[in-house]
Amino acid sequence: MADPTTYRPKPGEIPTDPGVYRFRDSHGRVIYVGKAKSLRPRLSSYFQDITALHPRTATMVTTAASVEWTVVRTEVEALQLEYSWIKEFDPRFNVKYRDDKSYPFLAVTMADEFPRAQVMRGAKRKGTRYFGPYGHAWAIRETLDLLLRVFPVRTCSSGVFKRAAASGRPCLLGYIDKCSAPCVGRVSAEEHRAIAEDFCDFMAGNTTRFAKRLETRMREAAAELDFEQAARLRDDIGALTKALEKQAVVLGDATDADVFALADDDLEAAVQVFHVRGGRIRGQRGWVVEKESEDVPTLVEHLLQQVYGEADRDAVPREVLVPALPADLQAVTEWLSSVRGSAVGVRVPQRGDKRTLMETVRRNAEQSLARHKVARAGDLTLRSKALQELQDYLGLDDAPLRIECYDVSHVQGTNVVASMVVFEDGLARKSEYRRFIVRGAMSGEAADGPVTVDDTAAMREVLTRRFRRYLEDAEGAGDLDLSTGVVGVGSDPAGVTPTPPNGSSVGSADGARNGVVDDEDGSSPSGPIDPETGRPRRFAYPPSLVVVDGGLPQVNAAQAVLDELGIEEVALVGLAKRLEEVWLPREEHPVILPRTSEGLYLLQRLRDEAHRFAITFHRQRRSKAMTTSQLDGIPGLGASRQKALLRHFGSVKRLRAADETDIMAVPGFGRALASAVVSHLAEGAPQEPAVNLTTGEVLE
Repeated sequence: MADPTTYRPKPGEIPTDPGVYRFRDSHGRVIYVGKAKSLRPRLSSYFQDITALHPRTATMVTTAASVEWTVVRTEVEALQLEYSWIKEFDPRFNVKYRDDKSYPFLAVTMADEFPRAQVMRGAKRKGTRYFGPYGHAWAIRETLDLLLRVFPVRTCSSGVFKRAAASGRPCLLGYIDKCSAPCVGRVSAEEHRAIAEDFCDFMAGNTTRFAKRLETRMREAAAELDFEQAARLRDDIGALTKALEKQAVVLGDATDADVFALADDDLEAAVQVFHVRGGRIRGQRGWVVEKESEDVPTLVEHLLQQVYGEADRDAVPREVLVPALPADLQAVTEWLSSVRGSAVGVRVPQRGDKRTLMETVRRNAEQSLARHKVARAGDLTLRSKALQELQDYLGLDDAPLRIECYDVSHVQGTNVVASMVVFEDGLARKSEYRRFIVRGAMSGEAADGPVTVDDTAAMREVLTRRFRRYLEDAEGAGDLDLSTGVVGVGSDPAGVTPTPPNGSSVGSADGARNGVVDDEDGSSPSGPIDPETGRPRRFAYPPSLVVVDGGLPQVNAAQAVLDELGIEEVALVGLAKRLEEVWLPREEHPVILPRTSEGLYLLQRLRDEAHRFAITFHRQRRSKAMTTSQLDGIPGLGASRQKALLRHFGSVKRLRAADETDIMAVPGFGRALASAVVSHLAEGAPQEPAVNLTTGEVLE
């Protein structure tokens, strides 16, 4: 690993002109290519304090052994040269956009003497016009089958074409009038090319004139009493209409645009693009890419560069809609305009149909990223690799088969809650998830009034409750009969068994079978069963690894809890979000896992899932606190009577000062209801949700 200071050029040596630069490793291989409006400040930014760099950038500059640059005249030239070098050298640290599948196109080989319409995949060929891409090849064939009635262009292979020409007999499509049969001379090469050009014009979005032309010919045939021809033309119009209906109309007829959207996380980004031509969605594409930075404008710039880098002028629309403007908007716009041969607009839609369509594309990108992450998480080989990497990097005796992750959520120290998520064998075990209300009190008594605590204190409290319960459950678990999964002796020391977060009753008749209660996913619970309650002891098993969301302070606070309780068999780490550093207790320096590490990916999934679970519960609590009335919970006092009271007294404060006689003066209130109101307001605010005071876990 090289020290960047060993090959850092002197600032005075670097020009201030636009240019393209290349980082090379010790073997002379190009590992990164970039461009800049001014080379001096851009290159100097790579040689600042390495801890301030993005992890991927830091890895790049320590892998590199030299840097060189080329000065060009304009920013557009720099953009073009950067793309050429990326294609030539394929640098390992540049973002590479790869399709998540091989998308099929409808292609017309206009370079051939007799152009052919067909389904094509892979690299584009010169002299061929492409339409799409489509999600499925059958969608192309279905559309093509409809349009061959109107545009009988050749679709056969070269072998079939030559055999038909040699025999003098056309193929089946020629007999059913879905091919003009140029192979046997029914039409000349010029006439067949005209049919192919009309077909291309229709696919490019110029649809109106063909429908009008067919309708005019149909009326003329009907006026001449040629009803058979008129019927054929009517069917042709129906085929055109049906083909158009298969492509959703989303924008005005004159709109030609490509709509890009992306969804990202800390490591990867999913990109989707809808190709809109003539106001209709003609195709869709998607990629999943490893992020080199968290700079979305840079991601967008690289995306446009690679999508349109080898495109012909017909592939670049008049308008490109993006989620964020490229880092160098002027250069990108000029470059796209030069490729198209006319002005191209690059902008972010703010309102209207285009904004709505972009939201649809964004949802597709989010689903694509979710599918990618699920597929990656479901891969047994990758899960095994992730657990093995965690064992190696963290110095564990065994692979962490059960991992618990904790996160705290609050707003300025109020409505503080925490979450516990569990992964077993690298997969989420949602039936084991738990949520906690942080009381700010370490005793069995809950603190009175609103509680304000910091993250470290909250984490300490939650872990104390969880592992104190583990020690108590383990003490009373007794012997476990492995044949039935039922505990021989012992009872629940706390008197309350945790309830799943969905609020279902784990001891209900439909949930218990032979003393074993099914989890949310249909499998048996991972823990001993209490014979008295029939409920699983969820806290009786210790995790192999505990992950806390945070850096060294949170990790040290968590380790202090384990030390106080005398727990030595549980490993502990913290994951700091900014640089994705893995912190070990009482260590001055973090463990840096490679950005491509499956172990880091698993830790991030744990952290993100714990954050999602915690913030969802926090929002529920906060929303309830904002909408709960002090008059709620009084028997017989519904919404209409609450409104009547507030109308009469003006506020709850005045109502609290009133007696039964004053309340009975309100229409609809008798002595019993007035007495209930007075008693309820005298007792104070509504009670909090039922909570296990030992663990802080929500029971309702």
